[in-house]
Amino acid sequence: MHQLPESLRDNVRVLGELLGQTISEHEGPELFNAVEEIRNISKQLADAHEVDYQPLVDSLTQLKDQDILPLARAFTQFLNLTNIAEQHYNCRAKIQPEDTLRGIIKELGDDYSNDELTKAISELKINLVLTAHPTEVSRRTLIRKFNALQSSLDELDRSNLPEPLQHKHKKNLERLVEEIWNTDEIRNERPTAMDEARGGFSVIEFSLWKAVPEFIRHLNRICQDKLGNSLAMDSTPFTFCSWMGGDRDGNPNVTHDVTREVILIGRARATRLYLADIDELVANISMSVASAELRHQLDEPNSVTPYRDLFEQLRDRLARSRSWLKGTLNGETLSRPTDLIETREDILEPLLLAHRSLCESGFQRVADGPLIDTIRRVYAFGINLSPVDVRQDGDRHVQALDELCLHLDLGSYREWDEEKRIEFLLEQLQSKRPLLPKQWPATPETKEVLDTCRVIAEQPEECLSHYVISMAEQASDVLAVALLLKESGVSWAMPVVPLFETLDDLNRAAKVMNTLWQMHWYQKYTGGSQCVMIGYSDSAKDAGKLAATWAQYQAQEKLVELAEQYQIDLTLFHGRGGTVGRGGGPVEKAMASQPPGSVRGRIRVTEQGEMIRYKFGMPPIAFHSLRTYVVATLRASLKPSPAPKAEWRELIEEMAQSSLAAYRGIVREHPSFVPYFRSLTPEQELGKLAIGSRPAKRKATGGVESLRAIPWVFAWMQVRLNLPSWLGVHQALVYAEEKDPSLFKDMLENWSFFSSFIDLLEMVVGKADVNICAHYEQQLVKPELHELGEQLRADLIALGNKLNEIKEQKEVLDSDPMLQLSINARKPYVDPLNYLQAELLKRERLAGEMSEELERALKVTMAGISAGMRNTG
Repeated sequence: MHQLPESLRDNVRVLGELLGQTISEHEGPELFNAVEEIRNISKQLADAHEVDYQPLVDSLTQLKDQDILPLARAFTQFLNLTNIAEQHYNCRAKIQPEDTLRGIIKELGDDYSNDELTKAISELKINLVLTAHPTEVSRRTLIRKFNALQSSLDELDRSNLPEPLQHKHKKNLERLVEEIWNTDEIRNERPTAMDEARGGFSVIEFSLWKAVPEFIRHLNRICQDKLGNSLAMDSTPFTFCSWMGGDRDGNPNVTHDVTREVILIGRARATRLYLADIDELVANISMSVASAELRHQLDEPNSVTPYRDLFEQLRDRLARSRSWLKGTLNGETLSRPTDLIETREDILEPLLLAHRSLCESGFQRVADGPLIDTIRRVYAFGINLSPVDVRQDGDRHVQALDELCLHLDLGSYREWDEEKRIEFLLEQLQSKRPLLPKQWPATPETKEVLDTCRVIAEQPEECLSHYVISMAEQASDVLAVALLLKESGVSWAMPVVPLFETLDDLNRAAKVMNTLWQMHWYQKYTGGSQCVMIGYSDSAKDAGKLAATWAQYQAQEKLVELAEQYQIDLTLFHGRGGTVGRGGGPVEKAMASQPPGSVRGRIRVTEQGEMIRYKFGMPPIAFHSLRTYVVATLRASLKPSPAPKAEWRELIEEMAQSSLAAYRGIVREHPSFVPYFRSLTPEQELGKLAIGSRPAKRKATGGVESLRAIPWVFAWMQVRLNLPSWLGVHQALVYAEEKDPSLFKDMLENWSFFSSFIDLLEMVVGKADVNICAHYEQQLVKPELHELGEQLRADLIALGNKLNEIKEQKEVLDSDPMLQLSINARKPYVDPLNYLQAELLKRERLAGEMSEELERALKVTMAGISAGMRNTG
């Protein structure tokens, strides 16, 4: 029988005992005993073959009202502590074996020369986009405490730690657990867009700022050891961008003022971080021997501290820039410094000069110390830490142009066909005459679009990255943005990125880009470089997981082929969410399943919500995540999976159609589906959980069809059915096996795209629990709707059996025992939260309201279940 690794088991036990001790001290032994009783019942049930949850339900319903909230908090915090212990273990365990970077270089060495591998590594362009998608439930103050807990666990792992320091860190664990218990885990107020942006900056400041140069230093050392080559100083495999403060798609809280403020805050924080780096360089680089080139830049060329003098000049310039930025943020009207930092070259120039001088003067080791780390930070983070993407719904640009054309008596832009729109847009884009009147009666929505474009025009180019168009449908959507930017004074060719989201959009993507790439004006605008975004969340919600995944694959294939035809340098931007239902999953599997030729050393990926913390929240974790991305990108670029055989394509296309019909037959066509969904899940109660600045729906009056993918996935995950990740797939698998079992087996064994899909499918099925879902149904759903619930649960059970049959195993996740153990270890703590949540939902819906304390308990159960499942949306 498999068991959790001993070190992980010990840390889970230690943290659990500290939490129990804290509960007993602060809440009294009676509550502690109640928690222990319910935990023991739940544990026995988790270990039993014949499951009868009634004893657990009875214990929970007998709780006094005043005990419900602390009990929910106890199980939620235990799950948080388990996550910390597991994250600590994973991070430590992955440091011990042979470095995976060395492994991939060895693996690729048979097919590529040392120089070719060095070139491939040097040219990696991995752009990670921190998004404003709000799925992080935990408060920032708790996240800091969680990080501190993990730091103490890291220290206690050191074999040579002196006894006094061991004692200190053990006491830290006790103190931090006590602080966590006495800190509210639920926000009372919804975070603002500015709060979200500050959270993103904090991840960079407290984790990535250290991890990125450390990782590049490690990567360079491996290149030297294994390939005999060093990386150039400007070799920066990673850059970072942000949607925080720029994503206004359906979020009225993100305005042009917010975008401007986020950019200014990023610039101010960057100057502070660079100033700290410069202070260190001033203190350490004390040599007097310097090149004539460097001395020529000094006010006193004969200085005995030339490097310090050079760095102090840069420090003064950074300080003046910081003072102006902070004053501007505070609403002060200040004279703009003539030497304001506006490009990364402003910072790089003196740093590179110092590096050249040190090398020429025989101080190579000094040059390659902290100085090169700072240089690499400038390349990675620029002048505002994470350039902002602006994202807006394509229809808002149509509305703006329609209002403008009507005002100018040109007709209704909205009513024009695509050919006439393109003709008009190209004519205006090439015209020297302004189109926008200085004063005209634009609606507030259109004024906001134009004000956003003006903010882009007034900020340094480096502070902005891409303009992303949600729900892009045709070529005119891209040209419309280019025209609005031009008319608003944007003097540079800001990359405009169409986001293809729905099934129809994905199928149309290549046609849209073909229309654009045929245009001489557009070819000149892009300079032969194009970014196209593939949407995972909305396509899965629209078509089901299998049909959407195959459509995404095909869209990428066609775009790659078309880009080669037009000699376009294509970057695919993957809009992945945290969950499998929204395109999430392990990076290695995601990259291995990309179509051949679609990566080529360049990738752009969203990192969302709680995944940002899980992957980048602390320097050791961030280091491991960066390494994973580099390994996966190199393998996908230099050793891609082969293209699927023609017979595989034919079969999976038929499977996708089978899955699509089954999915939409339930979600769109079953008359009971919407009332069943709304009564079974806490979808309508999600608004109580203040987890983000934007509304749950794109349109306040819309139904399920307008519900965002995040709350859609969140709601099904809470009741443990995980429906968006699997509905329709069982029918597709049965179809394939019946039609051609040998071909199906061939796909499974030899096509990484398909095998990765099956592995992810198994993971979500392993996290589901039909008994718990049935309990929600019994408590919350009218009897006349139960037939649909029985059908869905039977479908999930049949899918699990089919996966076991395919993988020739007894239980789901037998092929991944570590994940199976992880899920089972959480089960005794997640299950009581589910039964408690069902009871609280029932009470609230019957009474129409609940006490403030019980409502808070309901929100805590949502947070706890999310922690237990390791994701929200």
